Amino acid sequence: MSADTPRRIALLRHAKADWPEVSDHDRPLAERGRKDAPAAGLKLAETGIAFDLALCSTAARTRETWKLAVQELPHRPKTSYEERIYDASLGELIALLNETPDEVSDLLLIGHNPGVHALADALSGSAEGDTLARMTRTGFPTAALAVVSFTGPWKTLEHGVGTLVDFWTPKEH
Repeated sequence: MSADTPRRIALLRHAKADWPEVSDHDRPLAERGRKDAPAAGLKLAETGIAFDLALCSTAARTRETWKLAVQELPHRPKTSYEERIYDASLGELIALLNETPDEVSDLLLIGHNPGVHALADALSGSAEGDTLARMTRTGFPTAALAVVSFTGPWKTLEHGVGTLVDFWTPKEH
């Protein structure tokens, strides 16, 4: 792939989690999360993006979100469960994405706030339509999805290089 290869990254925050007496990493989805995760999967399918790779946090709520969302996709991407996504800072998430092999055109990351929102905001140097205004207004609620496009190799992914092309929350369906 050349240096001007168009790429897309979808950022999905895990669906609503429950608060049982378990460690934060082991928290399962709440009933609402189990409803919102398939809706997020439908939205992912509607984008028409055939993801080459999904990077999913190892936390129970992200794994459960992905398990429910991926069932709605026409094509199941290779999935890598990545412990570095859990509790990652913005810089750590960008560093992780910089490691993505160049043969990957379209990537999905299933993670947590505040990192996922910070990443969507930081990468979006521009935006289509009202996507950035809506993301700013609503924040990045559980099961929200942002799609950012950029051009070039993954190792050049940094602040402001992308365009926010889509933003969706479960309240919109």
